[in-house]
Parts: sequence; C-alpha cells; structure tokens
Amino acid sequence: MRARMALCAARIEVEIREVRLSDKPQQLLQVSPRGTVPVLQLASGQVLVESLEIMRWALEQCDPKGWLQCAPAAPEAALIAENDGGFKADLDRYKYADRHPQKTQTQWRAEAERFVVVLESLLQGRDYLFGSRCSLADVAIFPMLRQFAAVEREWFNTAPYPRLTGWLQRFFDDQIFVASMGKLPFWRAGDAARQFPQRITV
Repeated sequence: MRARMALCAARIEVEIREVRLSDKPQQLLQVSPRGTVPVLQLASGQVLVESLEIMRWALEQCDPKGWLQCAPAAPEAALIAENDGGFKADLDRYKYADRHPQKTQTQWRAEAERFVVVLESLLQGRDYLFGSRCSLADVAIFPMLRQFAAVEREWFNTAPYPRLTGWLQRFFDDQIFVASMGKLPFWRAGDAARQFPQRITV
C-alpha cells in the first residue's frame, strides 16, 4: 500500500500485477528470486524489492507534496525503523495470536501498543507525526496502524487514541489512498501485460 501511495503521489504511471503469493508466477521469480512483494521493475531493468526503497525512489523522481522534506531525517528514519522492525513483529503476533500461544491476544496487543502510544504522543498539537504536513514517515507507518486498528475494531474505537483515530481518518479521506486501493484480478502466467494496466496518477 505505501509503495502504491508513493507512486501515486509522484504521478508515476505503473503497470500493477496482483500476485497470489501461494501461487507465485515464474515471471515474478525471474525478476525477484526471493519472491516477495512489492517488486518494482524499472524501465532500465533495475529491480526494487523493498517498499520503503520504492517509496524513496518514486519521491526522488517527483515529490509534489513534499513528503521527503517534512521531517528531520534522523528522527524520521528511527521512527520508520521501529515501525518496520519491532512494531511489525508485535503486530503480526497480535493479528495471528493463535500461532503464538506464548501470550494471549490481549498481551500481544499490549506489546504492540508501546509503539502506538509513542505515535499518539507525537500527534499532540499537530495533524501529522512531525508537524502540520504529511511526511514520508506518516505514509510509511500508516498501513501498519491501519492493520492494528482493524484487528479489534470495536476495541480500537474506544481506546485512548483519539489523535491516531483522526490521523487515520485523514488518510482514509485522502485521494491518494483511495486511488491506491484499486482491486485487480490475480495475474496468471501467460497473461498479456496489457490486460492489467492501472494508472494511479492523481
């Protein structure tokens, strides 16, 4: 999601191929042998295989909303690293608590909340994590918080995170998020590329 949002914000037209990871097409493995998504193959043949890498590449081409200039570099990088590291691991355990019986789902949620509390405090007196404007960190972290809020929606709606609730809603109302969420049929080996063009420019 965050890779698509950055491509959309940068007004870069891409062809999206929706992949079922339980049935990876050979073409995907030829481009990226590790077989993870997202993968972005550039016209030059260069392949980007990390969502954050794709985000930075896209915004370096065109950044009309100034996402790369809205936060101090070191604190922003540290916050994204914590999101992609410890918080993602805790979120996975919370989402799939039955696979991690060492703790209850509520206990795993409490582990994930350590990061959620940090984000709630950062939003005090401002709309976004580093000020009045959306930054790379906001967009990079948003999909994970969206997942966190969705695990137990009724609980989250009454949890003491009003600023995060408003922050999430700003994304849900954003044209870039809406444009990035288009659904496509799964791509199958042999399908012509022209069958799956999706322009996500805004």
